[in-house]
Amino acid sequence: MSGDAAPPPQSFDPAAFIERLGGRTHNAFIGMRHVAHGADWAELAFDHDPKLVGDPASGILASGPIISLMDMTSGLSIWLASARYEPIVTIDLRLDYLRPARPGRGVHARAQCYRLTRSVAFVRGQAHDGEPERPIAHAAGTFMFSGPAG
Repeated sequence: MSGDAAPPPQSFDPAAFIERLGGRTHNAFIGMRHVAHGADWAELAFDHDPKLVGDPASGILASGPIISLMDMTSGLSIWLASARYEPIVTIDLRLDYLRPARPGRGVHARAQCYRLTRSVAFVRGQAHDGEPERPIAHAAGTFMFSGPAG
């Protein structure tokens, strides 16, 4: 095999990955869970939790948990599209907020990795609070592979 040959694809199971994170991470703190996935996309969600509310007077969720959810969903879509786990770094993740999540509702995020190069992955997605046709945010991101998993 030449030095330029790609390693054989490994399987990547996003549901098992999220489960393995357990209660030790920020993602577990916000209650992130696997919903569904395909060859180049992933969907994660979290339920409404009062500790995630940014404005107690209105009951509107803080933006941080939504950004975290979209970032992890994006990463999962990259690992699915590449058929392997390899560390990645978020270069740029832009969320355009269209409206606040409705009080008392959880949030779903779905991301698709639509382009892979040798070192960069491109992702797009959206977040909603129960109605995909009424998104709360659109996302676009670029991620860099940072080296083989150790």
